[in-house]
Amino acid sequence: MTKPPAKGPGAARGLTVTLRTARKRSTASQLWLKRQLNDPYVAAAKAQGWRSRAAFKLIELDDKFHLLRPGQRVVDLGAAPGGWSQVAVRKGAARVLGLDLLAIDPVPGAEFIQGDFNDADMPGRLTALLGGKADLVLSDMAPNTTGHAATDHLRIIALAELALDFATRILAPGGAFVAKVFQGGTEKQMLAPMKQLFVTVRHAKPPASRKESSELYVVATGFRGA
Repeated sequence: MTKPPAKGPGAARGLTVTLRTARKRSTASQLWLKRQLNDPYVAAAKAQGWRSRAAFKLIELDDKFHLLRPGQRVVDLGAAPGGWSQVAVRKGAARVLGLDLLAIDPVPGAEFIQGDFNDADMPGRLTALLGGKADLVLSDMAPNTTGHAATDHLRIIALAELALDFATRILAPGGAFVAKVFQGGTEKQMLAPMKQLFVTVRHAKPPASRKESSELYVVATGFRGA
């Protein structure tokens, strides 16, 4: 089964892990660790063999928008640690290429490339490796945050726009594109050009995305062709 937890392990019993405070651990790291220990998606990801809880975000987006189909060619931008590529493989994709600046441990059925998607030769390189144009381009990329909401929002929108430009160079007609953005208003500026490029463009916040997080995903389907 690759379904996300309905309530999470132990939720029905009201179980919560209490974290012992370490003197050298910062308040922020204590809060992060406590959240991880009590997050049902983290536990479910470990139990089901996913690289990270983020795998459930793609599973839930796929449940809603039917993005993944057997035989597809899929490109996963910012693929580390490999959870989204795992999902694509398990859904039956014929070719899965993950790209990241970081090295990624192997995932059976996927191929990982360490590099920058902004390199001029990357669209052609990936198209050759795929054996044709991609059916789906995924981007769960996010820049390092500064703590200033407006700045962080503008930075992730800029990154998503670069991913969109990349997708238009590698997608086959009828293909789809998914990218992470942050709420804040500017994400709407992406919709106008995307609606010219794709038949349908929507925003979604999957249940696996933490409630306190401002992240959204833009989901575009029916690529009209370059």
